[in-house]
Amino acid sequence: MTTAPARTARPDSRPGDSRAGLLVARLTSRVTDRLLGTALAVAACDPPAALHASVPVKVLVLGAATAAWWAAPMVDARPVLASMRWRTLAARHRTTVLPAAAIAVAAATGPAVWLVVCIAALLLAYLLVTDAWTAGVTAPPGRPQATPALAAAAATAVVLLAAQAPVAGSSWARLPASLAIAATAVCLVLALRTRRTPPG
Repeated sequence: MTTAPARTARPDSRPGDSRAGLLVARLTSRVTDRLLGTALAVAACDPPAALHASVPVKVLVLGAATAAWWAAPMVDARPVLASMRWRTLAARHRTTVLPAAAIAVAAATGPAVWLVVCIAALLLAYLLVTDAWTAGVTAPPGRPQATPALAAAAATAVVLLAAQAPVAGSSWARLPASLAIAATAVCLVLALRTRRTPPG
């Protein structure tokens, strides 16, 4: 009675190779998301000023671009809470953390008007591409794709115009700021209410 020879593992199926291949696949997937997110992060860092800045500032911009390349892809999965650790939460909501951080950096650097317009366009494109509620596999069926895009474009235009309005130094600057906060709260409530209401 003869026994079949033991099957040997092929050289290309080693654990190290599979891990490296998996890492490369993760870092090269969803190229559109990564390009838009990285461009948004770099634009928020004010590239014209960063080119003439010191070496540490250039290293920070490079680090921001690297972090954005990792964080940019859409998290296309159901909202299951696995852990309350801040690392897990940040990784889960990285497509929200990335644009929020980009807006904060852009507000701190104070870029030129043309760069602000570019940042707004990149932000709009990134949010539309990575919104799992409208573009992901878990999105409710039958929802029109043009409506969220038009609403996001209109909101971006309104915010951009309001941000450029010369009211910061006036005595009644608190009025538009209060209206903006109230409008943001109303929009947030409406968005959460729409998501909780089942379609039909």
